[in-house]
Amino acid sequence: MSRLPFYLLVGLLLVTGIGLSVHRHITLEVPWTPGEQREVWEVEALVNFTAQGGPVLVNMALPSNQQAYRLLTEHTASPGYGLAFLEENGGRRAQWSIRDASGSQQLYYTTQMLATPNARPPEIEPPELRRDIVWERPYDTAATQVIERAWNRSADAFTFARELIRDFGDERQGENSRLLLTQFERGPLLVRLLNQAGVPAREVSGLLLEDGRRRQSLSQWVQVFDGDRWTLFNPVTGEQGRPDNLLLWESSGQAVLEVQGGTNSRVTFSMLNRNQPAAAAVRSQMAEDTLLNFSIHSLPLEEQALFQTILLIPIGALVVVLLRILVGIKTSGTFMPVLIALAFIQTTLITGLVGFLLVVAVGLVIRNYLSYLNLLLVARVSAVIITVIAIISLFSVLSYRFGLNAGLTITFFPMIILSWTIERMSILWEEEGPKEVLIQGGGSLLTAVLAYLAMNNPWVRHITFNFLGVQLILMALILLLGNYTGYRLLELRRFKPVTED
Repeated sequence: MSRLPFYLLVGLLLVTGIGLSVHRHITLEVPWTPGEQREVWEVEALVNFTAQGGPVLVNMALPSNQQAYRLLTEHTASPGYGLAFLEENGGRRAQWSIRDASGSQQLYYTTQMLATPNARPPEIEPPELRRDIVWERPYDTAATQVIERAWNRSADAFTFARELIRDFGDERQGENSRLLLTQFERGPLLVRLLNQAGVPAREVSGLLLEDGRRRQSLSQWVQVFDGDRWTLFNPVTGEQGRPDNLLLWESSGQAVLEVQGGTNSRVTFSMLNRNQPAAAAVRSQMAEDTLLNFSIHSLPLEEQALFQTILLIPIGALVVVLLRILVGIKTSGTFMPVLIALAFIQTTLITGLVGFLLVVAVGLVIRNYLSYLNLLLVARVSAVIITVIAIISLFSVLSYRFGLNAGLTITFFPMIILSWTIERMSILWEEEGPKEVLIQGGGSLLTAVLAYLAMNNPWVRHITFNFLGVQLILMALILLLGNYTGYRLLELRRFKPVTED
């Protein structure tokens, strides 16, 4: 029979598992190793205004995913106010409302932004060119001359914007520039001049992030478009490019804060930089409800903790397959060592080993007595189960009485599996003798310990919990091992006389 379909299946599992894992790492930035740290900026916006004793409507711009920064969480503190998050003109805004308010009012908005070079900004459409720009005399003549002067020294939209801004700087400021600045603010003036020259542009607001700063204000920037590309310009220096610590707060050319029913409104910002574990920093992204981002992180925490243990079982199964197929270790029951290893995770290794040996030893003594009663198999195993429960209960009580709290964890052992282990070892003792019992019992314990060491490894726990594609990779490896038909490592001892001859 052709083995091609088998190898195609294995290859498909490997490619799919690796692809899903790499996708989660690149797209959601889930780290490969535990303990990695991510830089997170926590920014708080405080809105202050004086209400006039009637309905109040507050509209404030909000940040969104952008170059170098990704929105993680956001929340507000505004007792008594209604709140809605809106999408307007390509930007996000928060709208607070209240039927009646008077006196000093404070509204809080807090967001966490993850600093990451892989953040993908949303597509930004260039603003429409203003065709209704009208200048009063003598500003029309001054504007035309300033545009012509900068245009002659430029080659494209970006160089034109740079030269235009520099003409308003202290070093190159001429009479026309000074005249225009007496009537218009610098940012809106530059946007008007750029639009008149046929260059799409708008004024945006950003926050320069500095750790521990309080009561900061937004700075104004000019966003210039050249086809599908855009860049930021400092309206004072003409410096092109976006600073690494700039967080765009309002990028659609609208007002940052609008208050209806209040006066003396202003917004100030405080910020704090801190590092936190990468898994916690991107957990909200990992829980997105999409097919490729399918994640158990969308489940409640109790179920997540359960799955964190369940997803370790394939690791233990792989250890069993390696030891039984390639090494040739005998165990009492095929996957009983995996369940014992799970119990070791709950009890710690030393406590688990001592508890396991005590329960099995006492159980074998009692099982030996039951053999003289000539009971049927079902009744005998049921009696062993009750005996195991009694032994575990007795050990737990004695441990508590003697102040050995570690002994209480013996209840994590799977009682049914322990009962069947005692039954199988007892039968094996009668049929094969104590030597075979020691071989299979020792093999089971060795396999359980190795499975425990693999399953309790922090990196393994991190990978299996955060990358579900690893389960497909494990399945492919187990299928490949299941196809092995050669000698086991322990079977090579039979050839020792040949080497001696």
